[in-house]
Amino acid sequence: MTQRAWRWVPLAVSVAGAVGVSAQQTYRAGVDLVRLPVVVTSKDGQPVHGLGPEGFQITEEGRPQRVSYFVEGAPGEALPLHLGLLLDGSESMDQDLGAASNAAVTFIKQLDEAVDVTLVDFDSTINVGRFTPDNYPRLFARIRERKAAGGTSLYDALGVFVERTLGQTGQHLVLMYTDGGDSTSTMSYGKLQQLLRLGNVMVYVVGYLQNQTMSERMTQLVRLSGIAHETGGEAFFPQSKEDLTEAYRRILDELASRYTIGYVPSDPKVDGKFHKVAVKLAMPALKGAKVRTRPGYLASTTPAAGGDR
Repeated sequence: MTQRAWRWVPLAVSVAGAVGVSAQQTYRAGVDLVRLPVVVTSKDGQPVHGLGPEGFQITEEGRPQRVSYFVEGAPGEALPLHLGLLLDGSESMDQDLGAASNAAVTFIKQLDEAVDVTLVDFDSTINVGRFTPDNYPRLFARIRERKAAGGTSLYDALGVFVERTLGQTGQHLVLMYTDGGDSTSTMSYGKLQQLLRLGNVMVYVVGYLQNQTMSERMTQLVRLSGIAHETGGEAFFPQSKEDLTEAYRRILDELASRYTIGYVPSDPKVDGKFHKVAVKLAMPALKGAKVRTRPGYLASTTPAAGGDR
């Protein structure tokens, strides 16, 4: 993958006690930087490059917010990317697991931005392993050796990864291969949604739904799309190798051209509630372009010691 040069724009912050602009810095006691992954696409679906912080308008609960952190493209060392690979190895994936495993290896080889990969391999049970690039051969062997068996603890598996990222620095991206039919998780879909809102993980879903009944397919399509939407990611449901290739192209293009935008809430709350966030373009020339980001965040119930949301 060809890397685009990234652009970091340090911005003045008008919050009392501010001490600078950093990807992982608390601006005053109990107030975190809210960091949003933002993807902008034109009318024809192509990524829009070259926008600056003045090109965006952010609101939280309808109140305008001031951009205090801005990066275009891959932030690299400033904000390293950690990939989470969730691989559904349950019995219901028997007909699709080989294709999913090969696809996962192909994607990892193309994503040279990632500093490591955390494999969450699950069926009724969950196995977690972290691999750096020099250990990728061992990772690829583990992926390809997987045999389909057992039930599906999808929500628990994603929950395990998100919980591991809470309080950690960097960007956290998940690529999840599954047929979506959870059968053995202890975590409910509602609890998973809350956890996703508390964390800062961007989820891309590759859903294999061809071998399900029509009613099951619709249920899983809605659930998997909801997981991606909650994080600012996207869900793909390929029916051919060509579809999967196109999905990978879109994901890699988005990662190379994404914007990372941060702000310190003008009216910070430590209330444990969900705070709606909206990002719009402030440039009339881009009328018709689409902006995708996460719809908000779940505030902490205790003052933060540092980090970002």
